[in-house]
Amino acid sequence: MVTRRIRTILLAVLTALALSGAVAAPAVAGPDPDDLYNSAQRHFAAGDDAAGRADLRALIGAAPDDAEAIALQALWSHYAGDRPAVDDAMRRLAGLDPARAHGTRRVMDAIGAAVGTLPNPLPALIGPQTAIVVLGYGLLPDGALRPELVHRLNAAWVQAVAAPFSRVVLTGGNPQNGVAEADAMAGFLIGRGIPASRIIVENRAGSTVQNALFSTDLLRDAGLTSAVVVTSPNHIRRAVADFIVAGTAVVGAMVSLEQLVSNLPPPSRAGQRGIYLDATRTFRLAASR
Repeated sequence: MVTRRIRTILLAVLTALALSGAVAAPAVAGPDPDDLYNSAQRHFAAGDDAAGRADLRALIGAAPDDAEAIALQALWSHYAGDRPAVDDAMRRLAGLDPARAHGTRRVMDAIGAAVGTLPNPLPALIGPQTAIVVLGYGLLPDGALRPELVHRLNAAWVQAVAAPFSRVVLTGGNPQNGVAEADAMAGFLIGRGIPASRIIVENRAGSTVQNALFSTDLLRDAGLTSAVVVTSPNHIRRAVADFIVAGTAVVGAMVSLEQLVSNLPPPSRAGQRGIYLDATRTFRLAASR
């Protein structure tokens, strides 16, 4: 009984001292913003955008000035169709980082334009300031072209013949047997009569995001102002979004005929997930940190 009374008295004294500031209360560790950010990105990649957005809300609550997280929250709220959340995130972002807010809005516009893109098997009428950008596809182990890439190159050849003064940018790395996609693509088109002087080879890209970023740099260096993007029907909308976000003015979206009809309708919301994932990375929002 005496021991219990002493404990009660000591607890009361310690509580009074803590309230007075004489003794510091033990610190409670909050959530780590980077852990929450990484968890959110994992959820988005896995298809659980609700969990990802919940992680970001917790992150922003703990670190309200994290502009990167707020931009990511705006974009995935846009994917979810949550207009109040988009507006709130954009308002916060505009106050913290106007340039990033402008870029985030541009990403949303690019995604909207890409979703509305109609795959087109017919060549565009373009002038010499518009490039023809052809996206690569994985080679066979011996470095030979897969049929999917041949289909893309046949479409590119038609566009190149229809626009004889336009440069042709071939983008793709991922070498097989010492041959990068873009180098194999160049050999195919040169063999079909496209002059090597028209061709610009970008042979480092390992993804659609890198296709867009690296090719955009080459277009700027060459003084080219716009592009017709050439790829497969099931890939064209993601590619268009990435190129627009990267800073390329896309004036045409040419595709091969294979699987064209099934890819004419706009993608469902679930089918847009890959477009959003790629666009956030092209916008250089970290996949992890």
